[in-house]
Amino acid sequence: MDLLPHFHREVRAFEAAARRASGAGGAPAVPSCPGWSVSDLVVHLGSVHRGVAHIVGDRLTGPPDASDPAFSAGLPEDTTGWPRPEHAPNRGPLPQSLADWFAEGAAALEALFRSRAPEEPAWTWSREQTTGFWLRVQTIEAAVHRWDAENALGTPGPVDAALAAEAVDHSFEVMVPWSRTRAAAPPGSGERYRFRRTDGAGVWTVRFDGDDVRSGAGEQEACDVEVSGTASELMLFLWGRIPADRLAVRGDREVLDRYATLVPPV
Repeated sequence: MDLLPHFHREVRAFEAAARRASGAGGAPAVPSCPGWSVSDLVVHLGSVHRGVAHIVGDRLTGPPDASDPAFSAGLPEDTTGWPRPEHAPNRGPLPQSLADWFAEGAAALEALFRSRAPEEPAWTWSREQTTGFWLRVQTIEAAVHRWDAENALGTPGPVDAALAAEAVDHSFEVMVPWSRTRAAAPPGSGERYRFRRTDGAGVWTVRFDGDDVRSGAGEQEACDVEVSGTASELMLFLWGRIPADRLAVRGDREVLDRYATLVPPV
């Protein structure tokens, strides 16, 4: 899957939402990111972009040093009116210079991704140590946070179906094991879930046995509960953005309710 067009589209849509917020008088709260406003969200994603650009651009082979000036480079000289993390949620007006700073960092990261082969080595927090991993992660993160920003401003648009299906795969292959380890989630008791896409082909199953997470495609294994929705809806549910009542559910609701415990939100 060519992720670059998706990255381009999602960061541009996020920028558009940030500029809409800039003209709103005050930065709206982000319901799906408690404790943050849209301004805080812009600082977060813009900072992540610059951190990833440092890792990929400098071909780091180990985790970056947060004290390295290159890691936090790119701030303009004048940050008057910018949100301060210690004051979150920052509900004051979102400065145009903050939206400009985001746009510059997103464009620089896109250009870097276009200049590097996906298989080129790069340090990541995952077992996959490639530039392509960062492109996939950052495309998905841009889509999720674009939805967050649009949701804060009104009605959010869905995630592109092909990208959303890729994100569901990524969730079970990468994010579920990572978030369980990171949060020391409780062991599973054999809970079995099936997620069925309704706007195209796609069925995913996942089972939690102790500390093991077993995932795959298809319908061979019985399940305790089945959740159905569009690829976008499934992705947003798995990322903790929409509740289960926005989806079709068959089976044991108590098992479904345990999913958030077995897989703490990212």
